[in-house]
Amino acid sequence: MTPQMFEVVVRGVMGPELSSALEGFVVESTGDGLTRVVGDIRDQPQLLGLLGAFDDLHIEVVSVNPLDAGRDE
Repeated sequence: MTPQMFEVVVRGVMGPELSSALEGFVVESTGDGLTRVVGDIRDQPQLLGLLGAFDDLHIEVVSVNPLDAGRDE
């Protein structure tokens, strides 16, 4: 399966420890109390695992958005 790029928007600002734990993802604060986590997801179990990890840490997921491969992020 070809990986698909996703943007997961969460409420709050992630500290450096959590950001570094998300290896392979770009983590950036939007400046309005939200954080974008962008990266390639290879399959649905990986996406569900990422979302489950946020849930386990009580991090509110605001949105999950597939991104176009050619889109400049």
